[in-house]
Amino acid sequence: DYVADLGDGFDATYAIASLMARETLVVGEHATRRGRLLVMGGDEVYPLASPENYQQRLRDPYDWAFPDPDPESDSGPLVYAIPGNHDWYDGLVLFLGLFTRRDRLHLGGWRSRQGRSYFALQLTRDWWLWAVDAQLDNTIDQPQRDYFSAIAEAMEPDAHVILCGPEPGWLYTRDPDSKSLEVYDLIGDILRAKCPMAQIPLVLSGDTHHYSRYIGATSGVQFVTAGGGGGFLEATHHLKDEIALNRGDPNVALGWSADQKLLHAYDATTGRPAAWPSRADSLSMLRGVLAFAFLNPGFAAALGCIYALFGLIALGIGHLYAAVVALIVATAFFQDYTRRQEGSRARVKLLSLLNGAAHSLAFVCLVEIFLRVAPLTPNEAITNAAMLLVWLASAGGVVAGTLFGIYLYASSRWLDIGHVDAFSAMRRDSHRHFLRLRIKGDEVTVYPIGLARTPRRHEWRGNPAPSPAEPSAFVSDPPLEAQLIETPFVARATDQPLA
Repeated sequence: DYVADLGDGFDATYAIASLMARETLVVGEHATRRGRLLVMGGDEVYPLASPENYQQRLRDPYDWAFPDPDPESDSGPLVYAIPGNHDWYDGLVLFLGLFTRRDRLHLGGWRSRQGRSYFALQLTRDWWLWAVDAQLDNTIDQPQRDYFSAIAEAMEPDAHVILCGPEPGWLYTRDPDSKSLEVYDLIGDILRAKCPMAQIPLVLSGDTHHYSRYIGATSGVQFVTAGGGGGFLEATHHLKDEIALNRGDPNVALGWSADQKLLHAYDATTGRPAAWPSRADSLSMLRGVLAFAFLNPGFAAALGCIYALFGLIALGIGHLYAAVVALIVATAFFQDYTRRQEGSRARVKLLSLLNGAAHSLAFVCLVEIFLRVAPLTPNEAITNAAMLLVWLASAGGVVAGTLFGIYLYASSRWLDIGHVDAFSAMRRDSHRHFLRLRIKGDEVTVYPIGLARTPRRHEWRGNPAPSPAEPSAFVSDPPLEAQLIETPFVARATDQPLA
């Protein structure tokens, strides 16, 4: 089983863990068994690594989803994990203390055996799983390079590798500052140098909180993003039908693959793009961000306070001059805010200027409305000033929050930026998922298993009769309804070696 991005919401994290904990799980016409190995693909905790967050957002839901049948025994299905950026925010101290300690971690009924933050596991004679720790800099340190080099030298000459990394670098090629694809390129080069007949038929990653699948146009390698273990839902409407690789940019390369491009895979049964939520559903969901001020009242209130601060400036120099200050400050803020996410591209600078102008104009309009409804009187200067500031803080919060929602909608809808912020602002608790892999011969059959709706807190009940079929301490009423995201697909070893 493969799951990633699981430490955000308790109910979603627990629901997915409960599905994985069942000894058998029927999805559609397919009966699947709990994996003998559970791989966590990064970001096991949100938003920051802390003892409390690891306990409440990882250990509690997994302990309750699969209660430990024998705390004194080290036998049971295994769990291995790689860290994501959120696990790294404390320097990886807590992650290593949890997953690599000598007294082996019991995560409910799962058992940890790993000794480092990256690992290579031999699954069958022919199949291996390599899991990479790209750290915070999207690179691999020398000990990790030496480790995978030694593993590659000892592998069977015709080995097949399932490669796991913490970021889907193939989705980030549009960002000139992203180096995450280099990690996959480097690992592939190590494998090609030490075991030239080996193959990588399947690449898995989380980090982006949706499900999507691409296929190498020449090689047929499957590239799967599956970050649905518990984190807030992210968009799919921006996904391209085709992703260019090896375009001459040193940060965009995949030298071990013959592919110059990746093609968005299509469900073999429905003929639709392999994405969940669908692109159409994602675009429909995006409209919800227009209610940003009401979905995020704290942030909107903070923006209202900034408008009130501009009002204080207006009391000293006049509101038209204060509007110029608002234009400069808002433009600078949006330039810095958007640049951190999307880089210093021309569209970012233009969008920042338009945002600054919109907020400056909104400030002027709010002041003018106040002056028309409640004209200032010379004898009540303090009262007038107080009323103006209250008006700007309250009405300004709603207006500024709405403008921020419009900005997020427009940037995600038409400018292909800001997708993460737009969806995180809505905190959608749906479309959770994990992967179940069945290995047989030279094929891996992948079952993408989804949970369209996460139960609400009041819908959990104590499990009156725990059993292998339903071991979880709490069950949902109505029951969890697992579904296939798309028709199970096969990643297959071919006659094309890496070399």
